[in-house]
Amino acid sequence: MDRNGLWAECGVGGMAGVKSLEHISRQAVQLFSDGHNCAQAVLGALAPDLGLDRETAVRLATGFGIGLSMGDTCGAVSGAVLALGLAYGGGGPHGIAAKLDTYARAGEFFDAFTQVHGSLCCRKLLGCDPSTPEGMLVAKTEDRFATICAGVVATAAALAAEMLTERVPSA
Repeated sequence: MDRNGLWAECGVGGMAGVKSLEHISRQAVQLFSDGHNCAQAVLGALAPDLGLDRETAVRLATGFGIGLSMGDTCGAVSGAVLALGLAYGGGGPHGIAAKLDTYARAGEFFDAFTQVHGSLCCRKLLGCDPSTPEGMLVAKTEDRFATICAGVVATAAALAAEMLTERVPSA
């Protein structure tokens, strides 16, 4: 299914309505604009349709913002991978196949995201290190969260939503 395909057509979650990938992306950007961090925004937009309430998703993703709080792996990327894990993951000794499948899907996501943005690293995406006081000042003064991160959030949400449309509905 292409980017304009419908999220609900593939049975993700138990949605009563139809959500386009664009809608999911816009919802993530709105959550980000409302003050959620990048990871919270992406997972918050995706989780409710995967059976996890938004409030819990937002709390779960808190520490992943600002590149795991260290300017490392982009929080929007982490939020997307959390959603992929929620949809496809498994645990314990009987969850090996599900874990391997999730790792492969995460790898596909990383490749697609990097094709668009050139990096998975928060510092590289922003051009400064927001985990330091100096970097945070640059990011805020130059409005990089709005001009860079909002687009990164939109991409991460859209790519993850697209991957989630491939999910086989659970019986």
